[in-house]
Amino acid sequence: MRTHSSLCVLALVLGASGCTVGPDYERPKIDSPSSFRFAQKDASDLANSAWWEQFQDPVLNQLISVALQENKDVKIAAARVDAFRGQFETTRSQLFPQVGANGSAERERVSQVGPTPLNGEGPVFKQYQANLSVSWELDLFGKLRRQTESARASLLASEEGRRGAILSLVSSVASSYINLRDLDRQLAITNATVASRGEAVKVFTQRFAGGVVSQMELAQSQSEYEAALALAPQIQAQIGQQENALSVLLGRNPGPILRGRELSDLKPVAVPMGLPSELLTRRPDLAEAEQNLVAANALIGAAKAQYFPTISLTGLLGSLSAQSSDLFTGPARAWSYAGTIGLPIFTAGGIGGQVKQAEAQQQEALLQYQKAIQVAFQETEDALIGLQKSREQLLTQGRQVDALRTYAHLSRLRFDGGYTSYIEVLDAERSLFNAELSYAQTQGVVYASLINLYKVMGGGWVVKADEMTAKAEPPKP
Repeated sequence: MRTHSSLCVLALVLGASGCTVGPDYERPKIDSPSSFRFAQKDASDLANSAWWEQFQDPVLNQLISVALQENKDVKIAAARVDAFRGQFETTRSQLFPQVGANGSAERERVSQVGPTPLNGEGPVFKQYQANLSVSWELDLFGKLRRQTESARASLLASEEGRRGAILSLVSSVASSYINLRDLDRQLAITNATVASRGEAVKVFTQRFAGGVVSQMELAQSQSEYEAALALAPQIQAQIGQQENALSVLLGRNPGPILRGRELSDLKPVAVPMGLPSELLTRRPDLAEAEQNLVAANALIGAAKAQYFPTISLTGLLGSLSAQSSDLFTGPARAWSYAGTIGLPIFTAGGIGGQVKQAEAQQQEALLQYQKAIQVAFQETEDALIGLQKSREQLLTQGRQVDALRTYAHLSRLRFDGGYTSYIEVLDAERSLFNAELSYAQTQGVVYASLINLYKVMGGGWVVKADEMTAKAEPPKP
């Protein structure tokens, strides 16, 4: 610090405008892998495109547009940006001279038994005054510049936070819509099973009345029917709750949601590609963490600058008169100017404590930035392997459903031919029902994994989504 102080003093002697104490920001070295472990071969460079439009579902597109315009979290984030912008403008204004004006008119009566009035004309006198004042703190050691640097970084961090809110919103709306269509599909499977088993109960009731089947077989048929029937309200409750959650994301009260394509009719979405190092610029949360580090780094210099003198200039130009008609005449003119300098001599460790606090906050911000990067790598790897394995699971379950359909069909034929008991039919149909539900759930997981992958990889699509905020028209339920 002594060397830097000597350089600052030398700069002042040479007539320079001043210097800035404290460390300049340098991006920390990041130990990033050269590639992702589970990167997929069919990935495409789609990080800057509106990926949700690849589903080719106009309703989903419209829901996302409405959410971008009406969602309260996005509006809260935008208001937070405005607050930081105001803070930045306030801090930056201290770099420039502060100019003000004031005026006053006074009429006063003094005691006649007291001292003689100043104007010698009686107990009542008048005074008019108009002034133009200027004050300016010379930022010779960079305290105000460091504070402005910190405020600007905080503003940029808040803007990245807003972009992060947009990223999360688009992903949440898409995931919620996919989950809703998944539940719709599960309900359709359940309703079809309920109808099928209901018909079976009717047939078995007639056969039991005719003495063809036993009461045990009738009871088994009724049991399976009731089991499927009991599942329907559970799925319907989940659908209602999902609609309510999606409504809140759209910025409106809970209510029904318009549907578009069936889950199986959605067009496949390409897998985004990218390198680990690209996450540093693609993901808003990492950019936000870095700007918080920049802000904390600048405050170290602002704290250290308090060790050095503070120099301020003030000036006053105005006029003072007992008559308003004489206020702006030459004899009424008044002026003053002054310079002040302040230098801390003994603060009992007050400034040193502020410097230590700023340095500790900078270290905290650095560690938060490094942790955010590691978490970003982890989330991306998790999303890649999740998508890969859920696709493999879907293929396996698809083959299982086909096999169980064949099994159920053949067992029904064997039962009708009298070659097997109804227990085999129930087992086959129960297994098929469960497999169809699992297949529908895994379909939703595949789409959700793909959406999550776009979210964790970030990209320029956030900017495109931001541009869509003024183009939305609410869909009618």
